Amino acid sequence: MRKGRLHLHLSALILLAGLQTVAYGGGLQAQDEAFYGNEQRAIEGVLHKQQEAWNRHDLEGFMAGYWNSPQLTFFSGGEERDGWQATLDRYLATYASPGHTMGELQFTNLRVEVLGQQGAFVRGAWKLTMPDGKRPHGLFTLVFRKFPDGWKIIHDHTSVASGETPSSGSSHIGDNVK
Repeated sequence: MRKGRLHLHLSALILLAGLQTVAYGGGLQAQDEAFYGNEQRAIEGVLHKQQEAWNRHDLEGFMAGYWNSPQLTFFSGGEERDGWQATLDRYLATYASPGHTMGELQFTNLRVEVLGQQGAFVRGAWKLTMPDGKRPHGLFTLVFRKFPDGWKIIHDHTSVASGETPSSGSSHIGDNVK
């Protein structure tokens, strides 16, 4: 009888330990889902603010979503730009100089992949609606890093759909648009 009781107690302890492991593991999963969901929304918020700034014709506000560093990289149109200032200068030359226009920007098909507490990447599509009715568009991939002041883009690779016709004298419409 003692052997049977011992077996019953051991079985109960094992079952209890198993339930605690499942409950604890489930708690971690719920915490991870909450963390990643919050970070995903924060990153989407950066892109939403960029879209709003662009549509107000506020390039510096748009650039607030980028890491203000000489190490920022931007690839588009077969060219690489290094640094926040070089990226801003290109935007200013392409969209804010005489004879050029910014149009209205829309981001769609956003897929945010949070890779951990400090990094994420985003894939999506962009479209500009220009005053002349043209709609240049393309795809982008962004790498984000979390800094003390929030998520910032540290790398941007943007493409323009083939066959797009440049607008307002720009050689590569959308070259610098996410």
